[in-house]
Amino acid sequence: MLGALETVALLVGVALLGTSWLQSRPLPADVAEPRTAHAVQLVVGNCLADLPPDGDVDTVRVVPCDGPHTARVASSYAFSADAIWPGQGDADALVARSCVLTADEQAVGRVVVTWAPTEQSWDRGDRTGLCVVVTPAG
Repeated sequence: MLGALETVALLVGVALLGTSWLQSRPLPADVAEPRTAHAVQLVVGNCLADLPPDGDVDTVRVVPCDGPHTARVASSYAFSADAIWPGQGDADALVARSCVLTADEQAVGRVVVTWAPTEQSWDRGDRTGLCVVVTPAG
């Protein structure tokens, strides 16, 4: 009986690892069709159907950039792989300082939203902050 339990536990472990890998695998810069993705999968160039509410971001709707979209991942900030958790305020500030809009972007009303790792995502290996440029409505 113990052998069967060990086999089930192994299969569950493999399934969890596979799911975790799929949820963290980076997307292509421009997706071919709309899809839901985890924030850690986003790369520079991804376009978002809508901007999620303020707070922790888990999943977003990624859409092709040649169609309607609300925002685009414009740049990223890479924390050192061996960095220690700086605290949420410092993580937010480091990412924010790396996000710069051009004068043309500012002139047409674009704004930047920054997404930094949270302590929980940091503990899972997330070391990337994102600069998301929001297109004005209209």
